[in-house]
Amino acid sequence: MTTSYHLIASPDTWIEGEALRQLEQTATLPGMRAAVGLPDLHPGQGYPIGAAFLSERIYPALVGNDIGCGMALWQTDLSRRRFKPERAAERLQGLEAPWAGELDDWRAEFDLEPTDFDAALGTIGGGNHFAEMQAVETVMDPAALSALGIETDQLLLLVHSGSRGLGESVLRGIVDQQGHQGLDPASPEAIDYLQQHDQALRWAEANRGLIAQRLFEALKTVGKRRLDIWHNLVQPVDWHGERLWLHRKGAAPADRGPVVIPGSRGSLSYLVQPLGDSAHSLHSLAHGAGRKWKRGEARGRLSGRQRPEDLVTTALGGRVICEDKELLYDEAPENYKGIERVVADLVEAGLMTVIATLRPLLTYKVRRPANRNGARPAQRQPGFRQPQRDRL
Repeated sequence: MTTSYHLIASPDTWIEGEALRQLEQTATLPGMRAAVGLPDLHPGQGYPIGAAFLSERIYPALVGNDIGCGMALWQTDLSRRRFKPERAAERLQGLEAPWAGELDDWRAEFDLEPTDFDAALGTIGGGNHFAEMQAVETVMDPAALSALGIETDQLLLLVHSGSRGLGESVLRGIVDQQGHQGLDPASPEAIDYLQQHDQALRWAEANRGLIAQRLFEALKTVGKRRLDIWHNLVQPVDWHGERLWLHRKGAAPADRGPVVIPGSRGSLSYLVQPLGDSAHSLHSLAHGAGRKWKRGEARGRLSGRQRPEDLVTTALGGRVICEDKELLYDEAPENYKGIERVVADLVEAGLMTVIATLRPLLTYKVRRPANRNGARPAQRQPGFRQPQRDRL
């Protein structure tokens, strides 16, 4: 059987040759039925990121180590007109330290058993993860925006994070035993993996929720979650009467309602509405702009013309909190494709419409570099205080 694979992208979209090679190679794995590259496609560690795969077998390595990584959006009570990014930045301290609240209650809310990684619950992590205060920039579909309960005069919080060390542990455990081979879904190994995988999904959702709670406490506000999606996972699907397994590796779902597709910290994000029959995209959308440069290359490319202090303010006037110099360069906007082209490709493919664009005002990544094992000096968080209407 010849596996179907294709790329959803226009000729104007920059796609690295290595990413296409990885897409083609992954499509040849045993039991693979379909492979789809999205316009944010870029190379990963052996498998492409920005892609979806349909298979008879379960491939944990296709999900990767950050099981449950995704995006969540909250409507806050913060007034856009009164928001002061500099003052807000001063209040966001100690977010890398373990949360000082009661984890048992938080775990119970998400049906989680304790793990060895729970000290990291409520922390953002490295790489391209972030928490970002955003404002509605342009509204294309007022009815859809209203249906989501989003107010244009109040700020939004977008959180991008996943399962931290827990997901890495789950992947390492199965790869050490089984290698990268696909698993028979009925096998004990697959059943055990899926149980751990599903807990990591809930853990990642709980993590995003606790990140938001910690920011709300620091900024003396409250918020209501409007959406939360995973873009790294495997799930069973009924495909024309057959039970198969859909893997998303850096791909947002097109079958769970509106999603946010973020650009870089220096460009707009897009709140979008999936459309119609998206079977040809394996019911998936791009999860972001997609990288152009590999991590570790950016500092050499940019340091000659941009100092670290130049990178803490974006072209859109947003403020960036990132005290890890290497990460500051690695996640600079120049590392990413143009989000406008990625979004246009998906619209032209009939996969979605744009509800609104969102402008980044304050992007939080890290206050200081982590050491090798990710540990940071513990700092107790202040207790919860009722929201106040002072200026931020």
